[in-house]
Amino acid sequence: MEYHEFSQEIKEPEFLLAQKIAKEIFGYMCTPEVSSKLTATHQVNAKSHQIQDIILPKCAELGLASEKKGLFSNHATPQLRPDYYISLNSTGLIMEVERGKTTTNNMDLLDIWKCHICEKADYLLLVVPVIRQTNNGGRTKIYEHVLKRVGSFFTEGNYVNVKGCFIIGYE
Repeated sequence: MEYHEFSQEIKEPEFLLAQKIAKEIFGYMCTPEVSSKLTATHQVNAKSHQIQDIILPKCAELGLASEKKGLFSNHATPQLRPDYYISLNSTGLIMEVERGKTTTNNMDLLDIWKCHICEKADYLLLVVPVIRQTNNGGRTKIYEHVLKRVGSFFTEGNYVNVKGCFIIGYE
């Protein structure tokens, strides 16, 4: 398991709430029982919802709502929904769980964009594979790639309106 966080210079109280949730989910995913389930599930052709199902109990315990509707109703894409969402005082945290198409279909960048346009969320928690195996035996370093791409949005002078992003890498 891997964990990394990005933030803008100013850290509001909501950042600490989002950080606490991210670290609790990371801790849960690191437990031997959950970690072994993730490893057994994270195989070629697995789907992101299978990974979601493993971490759903912790998300529910923390109060994250699955497939929250209405967060994008003021945009041309009102049908968008995050995997999970929780309100944090005047803002919120969107959580997205990725598996096979994280970087090949730019899902990590779509997730940043979703949080960027969401008026009710300034924080993003991305759950991505550390390594993705392919059918032909190849291996892609997804987590490292996501860190490089997402990190570019947290360079002073290049900020989007996502105030913090927490990235968990699972194996």
